[in-house]
Amino acid sequence: MTSKRLWQPSAEQIAQARMTDFLQHVNRQFELGLANYDDLQHWSVSHSELFWREIWQYFDVIGEAGEQVVSDIDKLPGARWFPAARLNFAENLLRHDDNHIALIFRGENGDRQQLSYAELRQQVAALATTMRAAGVGAGDRIAGMLPNCIETIVAMLATTSLGAIWSSCSPDFGVQGVLDRFGQIEPKLLFSVDGYFYNGKRIDIGDKLDQIEAQINSLEHTILINFSGKLDPSSCDGTRRSQWQDYLSSNPDPLSFTRVGFNDPLYIMYSSGTTGVPKCIVHGVGGTLLQHLKEHGLHTNLGRQDTLFYFTTCGWMMWNWLVSGLAVGATLVLFDGSPFAPKPEVLWDIADQEGISVFGTSAKYLAALEKADVKPKQSHQLSQLRSILTTGSVLAPESFDYVYRDIKSDVCLSSISGGTDIVSCFALGCPILPVYRGELQCRGLGLDVAVFNDAGEAVYGEKGELVCRNSFPCMPIGFWNDDDGQRYFNAYFKRFENTWAHGDYAEITEHQGVIIYGRSDAVLNPGGVRIGTAEIYRQVEKIDAVLESIAVGQQWQDDERVVLFVRLRDGITLDDELRSDIKKVIRANATPRHVPAVIAQVHDIPRTISGKIVELAVRQVIHGEAVKNTDALANPEALSEFADRAELR
Repeated sequence: MTSKRLWQPSAEQIAQARMTDFLQHVNRQFELGLANYDDLQHWSVSHSELFWREIWQYFDVIGEAGEQVVSDIDKLPGARWFPAARLNFAENLLRHDDNHIALIFRGENGDRQQLSYAELRQQVAALATTMRAAGVGAGDRIAGMLPNCIETIVAMLATTSLGAIWSSCSPDFGVQGVLDRFGQIEPKLLFSVDGYFYNGKRIDIGDKLDQIEAQINSLEHTILINFSGKLDPSSCDGTRRSQWQDYLSSNPDPLSFTRVGFNDPLYIMYSSGTTGVPKCIVHGVGGTLLQHLKEHGLHTNLGRQDTLFYFTTCGWMMWNWLVSGLAVGATLVLFDGSPFAPKPEVLWDIADQEGISVFGTSAKYLAALEKADVKPKQSHQLSQLRSILTTGSVLAPESFDYVYRDIKSDVCLSSISGGTDIVSCFALGCPILPVYRGELQCRGLGLDVAVFNDAGEAVYGEKGELVCRNSFPCMPIGFWNDDDGQRYFNAYFKRFENTWAHGDYAEITEHQGVIIYGRSDAVLNPGGVRIGTAEIYRQVEKIDAVLESIAVGQQWQDDERVVLFVRLRDGITLDDELRSDIKKVIRANATPRHVPAVIAQVHDIPRTISGKIVELAVRQVIHGEAVKNTDALANPEALSEFADRAELR
């Protein structure tokens, strides 16, 4: 079935896009005749050494690239990109030194702060001076338990300016969730806040911080930010703890940058950890920078004139992605708090007030807005808004309709997909391509993304495993404390030889776009027919009474049956009539195989702290199995609703 075209860039937009300029640059440089994005994408994959060298040069990366672009290019894993290169991540993000606004912070409590690029450099220099004096250098781990605020970015940039490694989580993580992450990497310093705001409440984390400090033996010092305004100065005596403003050097050294290897570690990030202790995924300096320059500059068409916003916490890789917008000189808008407090329109108020041109959020947020009958098109100007990005889960085709109907009709809606594993995207947006309903616009430049069937054969117009068949610079440099690389190999390369298997159930369309149907490990298999959970969610959530749902497979009579749990609007109880309506909608719009054998009501659905629903954890609970790591969940108490259900016996 052909998807409906919802948006088409104008001839002027195509001509002015940086993607077009890059295509023309490649044509001139190599005397080619590439005519469109598909041509460019094919060239970037078949000539990946030339492509990544051009990305370095086109974006004028600061550093020494070295003579060799890649060694062992055909080894997955094993390829090493720019093996002789020397560069510094912070140096590239702080290349601008002027009065252009770099960061704007908007807090749920009404707080607003901003820093110019020049002021940002000054704060980074002041913090780096003190950190250097404390002995922080290349390879040291620095941790942040922080909200999405200006100080977090300053701390990350000061850390990486010294060649040290940054790792963060949000302050709403539980004690064990923080220890499961930071306890593995043994940080030297910890940055934290005293508390934070969410949904109209101030939440103190003093007791949590005490427990964490007591159990991470490697910690030498904690720097506390008075974020919620209630910090007791007496708790910071300067020996084990300092206040942020006291830790900044009053006589800073000139800002300098320690250049490190392209494949030296930059970030340590974490898998969701819902099936065990989180994997510590190590991302390299150069690969992260090149990939983000490509995605921001070309795929998002981001430049100095833009104001970029992404609704994210520091425990989600989209924060790392957002911060790299500094490398192209954009203004970043940071928000911390509930996106529905004090009202559902709060983020769109900020979009108008700050002139946001690229607005990033989660698919779940857009679905919740539609359920709340929010129509920004009628209430807001959004005059600067030209692009909406969404990720975190599958964006339903109905949400595409909602954006163009109720938010803005002339906007490039780019659903993007990749993850913490590559701190970026495999499939994403493109400013010179149309938007088709329910589809991600394209596969990323330089990435040989395909869909494999079970036999490891590439298929088109069919569902299968999303893979990448070539090496690329932003592959992780490994997992922390995985000396022989076996855990890393098993995570991505065990399924198909010399191929990255990403774990998404997907399809490549006739437009060369991509449809994601959900995570492969959550795919349902009734009667041997594979069904992506997103195929069910998009139908169920059309029903006004249903706020959200979660579908899992239950082992039943030597087969698997589909079980659907629904969270309903307040005051509504699931009855036989509503069950029948749900089944009719699914049967009419999907197939009889998609119709759940059991539908049950719950009051909450468990999700990770970054907002993703956890089908695997629910599946474990309904089978009487233990969920290994509930500290990775934002609402672990929700799991109790799924245990020992009468409907499932």
